[in-house]
Amino acid sequence: MSTEFHDEDILDDTTTQDDPYRQAGDPEVGNVYYADGGDWDDIVEAQAERGDETIVVNMGPQHPSTHGVLRVLLELDGETVTDARIGIGYLHTGIEKSMEYRTWAQGVTLCTRMDYLTPFFQEVSYSLGVERLLGIEDDIPEKATTMRVLLMEMNRIVNHLVAIGTTGNEMGATTVMTVAFREREVIFDMLEMITGLRMNHGFIRPGGVANDLPAGAIPKLREMSAWLHTHLPEIGGLCDDNPIFRARLDNGIGYLDLTGCVALGVTGPPLRATGIDWDLRRKQPYCGYETYDFDVITDDGCDSYARYVVRRDEMFQALRIVDQAIDRLEKMDGQRVMVNDPKIALPAQLTVGPDGQGNSNEHIRHIMGESMEALIHHFKLVTEGFQVPPGQAYVPVESPKGELGAHVVSDGGTRPYRAHFRDPSFVNLQAYPAMVIGGMLSDVSVAGASLDPVMGGVDR
Repeated sequence: MSTEFHDEDILDDTTTQDDPYRQAGDPEVGNVYYADGGDWDDIVEAQAERGDETIVVNMGPQHPSTHGVLRVLLELDGETVTDARIGIGYLHTGIEKSMEYRTWAQGVTLCTRMDYLTPFFQEVSYSLGVERLLGIEDDIPEKATTMRVLLMEMNRIVNHLVAIGTTGNEMGATTVMTVAFREREVIFDMLEMITGLRMNHGFIRPGGVANDLPAGAIPKLREMSAWLHTHLPEIGGLCDDNPIFRARLDNGIGYLDLTGCVALGVTGPPLRATGIDWDLRRKQPYCGYETYDFDVITDDGCDSYARYVVRRDEMFQALRIVDQAIDRLEKMDGQRVMVNDPKIALPAQLTVGPDGQGNSNEHIRHIMGESMEALIHHFKLVTEGFQVPPGQAYVPVESPKGELGAHVVSDGGTRPYRAHFRDPSFVNLQAYPAMVIGGMLSDVSVAGASLDPVMGGVDR
């Protein structure tokens, strides 16, 4: 006789057949509460019939700060969390599947929208994978690689500002978020100047980047750097000097040690907050990171405050890399930013003007009035795309949240046979229950914020 489980059921039984989480040989436990979806009135009514003090709290689905729509099912004994389960999928976009129906170049405009706080890292990981399949990794212009590093490190600062700001907002410290977002807007102005967009850029393409730095970009980038050097320390001062902020994060809140991180595959700041200096920019360098001078930030607190400290100090290391990239780009004026292969370099000769981003007037004049062959080639490249030899590649990068990797598979056509991403938010989020069980209800949102998940990456 089999037992059928329904989403709206709450089960109260100690037998193996009625407990979907119990394995053969596991010891018998007390009441089992199993609540996933269903009518909340039925759940409350069933719980009221129990004879114990355990209650089930449905935290979500909601959009706390800017993390995304997440549901957490909590079992509470008073204000102590005795169990937690994560409900995801409320932000599902089908981006990975959609990429199978677009050309290799068009895939960038889709994957950049997964984790909307780290668009450049998705673009870089995906582009590096395609370039590996094409066999052109060594042909990427140095200026394009340097621009990729510049954009990624500016994006890292943006992400950490949002992570720290929303952590403060979770606790009601709105000023932390408003100050963090002020610095974020300064960086966004520069990203808009370079790419034409403030988010979801689609700027880093297989073969290089979409277009060169606009005229006058270097002085403006230096002004941005000077502003950040002056104002970024305010974030630390605002948080570290606030005893309430410290008390809400420190002393084991959201505790997750090295053993837990390794067992659950957790990477990024939560892993480095256990004292280990695992950073792919150092351990498995890409985009020439081995040529930049920066420190890998660690802390051994293993709690929410340690993860905040890692992000706080990583912003200054990212700024160090930004300054070095600006110095290098200043000496590369006029150099190529796209691989010198007309069968791959798509789109051709973009420019950024007051009306946004599009092909330069010179390129339009050439293909429309001077060369029929150039027009045909441009048309086929844009509509049909370039072919990628059969094979598969996985290229990980160190995103602000941890290891982000694009696994791209080609069957020899002009579209990805498969594109799948190892999103760090998805992997790190499974540590949420381990961090909150045994803690207080008031610490649940703080612990989640310290993981810095973005559900756009989780639900891709």
